[in-house]
Amino acid sequence: MSIWELLLAFVVVLLMLVALLANVLVLMCFLYSADIRKQVPGLFILNLTFCNLLMAVSSMPLTLAGIIYKSQPAGDQVCHVVGFLETFLTTNSMLSMAALSIDRWIAVVFPLSYHSKMRYRDAALILSYTWLHSASFPIVAASLSWVGFHHLYASCTLYNKRPEDRTQFVIFTGVFHALSFLLSLVVLCFTYLKVLKVARFHCKRIDVITMQTLVLLVDIHPSVRERCLEEQRRRRQRATKKISTFIGTFILCFAPYVITRLVELSSVVHINSHWGIISKCLAYSKAVSDPFVYSLLRHQYKKTWKDIINKILKRSSINSSALAGESHNRNLPQLNE
Repeated sequence: MSIWELLLAFVVVLLMLVALLANVLVLMCFLYSADIRKQVPGLFILNLTFCNLLMAVSSMPLTLAGIIYKSQPAGDQVCHVVGFLETFLTTNSMLSMAALSIDRWIAVVFPLSYHSKMRYRDAALILSYTWLHSASFPIVAASLSWVGFHHLYASCTLYNKRPEDRTQFVIFTGVFHALSFLLSLVVLCFTYLKVLKVARFHCKRIDVITMQTLVLLVDIHPSVRERCLEEQRRRRQRATKKISTFIGTFILCFAPYVITRLVELSSVVHINSHWGIISKCLAYSKAVSDPFVYSLLRHQYKKTWKDIINKILKRSSINSSALAGESHNRNLPQLNE
């Protein structure tokens, strides 16, 4: 193996381990906290978490083996199943992010009617659509034998080995990425830009009230005034940072891989195999970033994880005290003797 291949293999191992750990933490928080389970977005996050976990235990290990052995690491049947799952899970995760953005849009733009427009039943219907949408493309690809081991990406994915099917495969790939990546990106941009517009409007209203209050409070200490102005600046930047993170991570992780898949269809452009694997690793990195972007960095999940840690530590301290007391009781007869 070359130094490049060793480095790429290390990156895949790191992505796989972090994705497993982070998504298991999200799953633990969901199972532990009743408040998180009651919230409608929790269903979308749970679906996204399962997609990321399955990606980490199915596609990533085979890609790692493909990089090491430079050939198909398993039998055709296993590769077909993993390729089917890879296509399904990638599409499902994209649509789950779009569903989360729609939920935020309704919550921010229509706050008074949110509970009537976004109920558990509505979320279940949206998830049902994402599953049907995500399953339709790999089913078609599998029926036409367009799933297999692709050396450019060292993974089991969409792949056409028959030259006579080239035109149909090009059309299928274009439609697939248009109705998965592009559709999700359009929904993300539309909904989050609407959310940002409302957030900036509320920030302006709060800023006006704050400035009026500062003008009236003539004797206010300069440090207090400075803290109020600093909080204004942070408030304006907070929503922009969050929305930039949501859209930016989506584009950064998926766009290079999707563009590479589309450019690959042209016989004119030659794509380096190392770049193909790098673009695949970027797509895998979404399974690592999602738990932090959508869950673990939020206040509610932080609080839940702290409660879990405190409960574990408290239980271990109780067990330690019980063991110490039992040991002390055992030593008493020996001292009496």
